[in-house]
Amino acid sequence: MGKNPIKKGRINNKIRRLRFDHNEMTQKQLAEIVGVTRQTIIAIENAKYSPSLELAFLIAQAFNTSLQDVFSYEI
Repeated sequence: MGKNPIKKGRINNKIRRLRFDHNEMTQKQLAEIVGVTRQTIIAIENAKYSPSLELAFLIAQAFNTSLQDVFSYEI
């Protein structure tokens, strides 16, 4: 039996909505909390860049929620 290739998906996120729900937190404020640049937050929000696992957990922690409430993986 041959192996079936795994289809590559896309990581989606709810960062923009979570920022709004947390006193309209700015991208800069979130970036400062998790220790990255504002440009990195912009790229993650726009699904142009997938965060490291550690950064993903830090972002979830910044919103006091679970990783699954921030990120999802779609095939």
